[in-house]
Amino acid sequence: MADLLSRANYAALAEGLALPHQAFIDGTWRAAASGATFETVNPATGQVLARISACDAREVDLAVAAAQAAFDDGRWSRLAPGDRKRILLAFADRLEAHAHELAVMESLDSGKPVRECQLVDVPEAIHTIRWHAELIDKVYDSVAPTGPGAVALVVREPVGVVGLVLPWNFPLLMLAWKIGPALAAGCPIVVKPAQETTLTALRVAQLAFEAGVPAGVFNVVPGGGAAVGEPIGRHMDVAMVSFTGSTATGRRFLAYAAESNLKQVVLECGGKNPAVVMNDVADLDAVAAHVVNGAFWNMGENCSASSRLIVHADVKDALLGKIKGQLADWAMGDPLDPDNRLGSLISKAHFDKVAGYLDAARAEGLDVLAGGGVREGIYVEPTLLDGVPPQSRLFQEEVFGPVLAITTFETIDEAIALANDTVYGLAACVYTDNVRNALRLAREIRAGVVTVNCYGEGDITTPFGGFKQSGFGGRDKSAWAHDQYTEIKTIWIDAA
Repeated sequence: MADLLSRANYAALAEGLALPHQAFIDGTWRAAASGATFETVNPATGQVLARISACDAREVDLAVAAAQAAFDDGRWSRLAPGDRKRILLAFADRLEAHAHELAVMESLDSGKPVRECQLVDVPEAIHTIRWHAELIDKVYDSVAPTGPGAVALVVREPVGVVGLVLPWNFPLLMLAWKIGPALAAGCPIVVKPAQETTLTALRVAQLAFEAGVPAGVFNVVPGGGAAVGEPIGRHMDVAMVSFTGSTATGRRFLAYAAESNLKQVVLECGGKNPAVVMNDVADLDAVAAHVVNGAFWNMGENCSASSRLIVHADVKDALLGKIKGQLADWAMGDPLDPDNRLGSLISKAHFDKVAGYLDAARAEGLDVLAGGGVREGIYVEPTLLDGVPPQSRLFQEEVFGPVLAITTFETIDEAIALANDTVYGLAACVYTDNVRNALRLAREIRAGVVTVNCYGEGDITTPFGGFKQSGFGGRDKSAWAHDQYTEIKTIWIDAA
């Protein structure tokens, strides 16, 4: 995988990029029928990068029709598994050949540090495509245990046209998480990228087509939620929607499905994730590094961010001292400088929201141990807030910014209760050197992913999704992700 370049090299790449700006439908670029466009802006500088076609239901209809035609004639859905695998592996190779370009495009469009794009998002996206490609010809169907008078086959078939609605915080990686299993299963797709971050989805669709994914199989329709997202959610020929984003918007997709064709819906929504630190941990330096990474990676714009530190009173002061020391390694500034680990927030509107939480913290009288300020542009300092009670907005609501709320406990029962005192249940981290405590906490915290003595989300082999208001209907990543893009069919053959 490509190594980090210099700031000057990334700047030169940025200057030379040819940015896509139209919908990609049925293998061709297409302007919106209305002629409308919207600006995509570099949030770190305010510079307008491109004017993107602002699509609406007309382009959604065209994309779904193209996808349905591709499904019906079998140009992708009925390819031999080995042929789909070969094409997807070629697609991954194309992505790798353009790794630097994709990293810069992602950084410019989202404000993400280019080092994270280059070292995490791009290589993980490529690995995701390769992993699901390799799984295609290794998933077996079943024969049911009937008597001798019949043979019953239980087989998987692609679900049909799939709508994929993406968030703005990990545009490329979340795209890969969804297109990998969907395309592997044989489904044609209609992708709606977040309006803030459209560029890499368009470029990836073009690269997929160049690699041999047939026309009509991979369509990208840019535009707003009401103009594009809702028509996808309500479309009678869309068989399934996979959505990542806010819980409020996720609820809308359930309503759209209920009011249209009862399409399948998979939701990966918000999180207010605890990091529980017991008093039996010996290596507090390692814990501090994981907590800081979990809270501030991607500027805290991460649904699985460890945004609540629930720490035992015995080790609290020592741990907080080490956490404050770790912050020195998290430089903030120009996202195209590979020395920076923190970039800008995604937009002025989101910056105002996060800044509002900082105001709320001061109004509640919370103790600001570090950060708490903003910088020129839309940058928010990594912030530590101590003494956060369970009734606080900072304890209960998803800030989606670099803000860590700190709460103290005395007993493991109290820690579990605090960890579960949320409407969300996406992820959690547990730090303890006692295996009994580790197992109890991991079992009793209501979350879809629990890591022990580290921050993370597992890897491509493990499913990702949440409990309660964090998720619904399925999982991203792993072999389990394939299930939601397929229907199970019984074929009963009378052999008597």
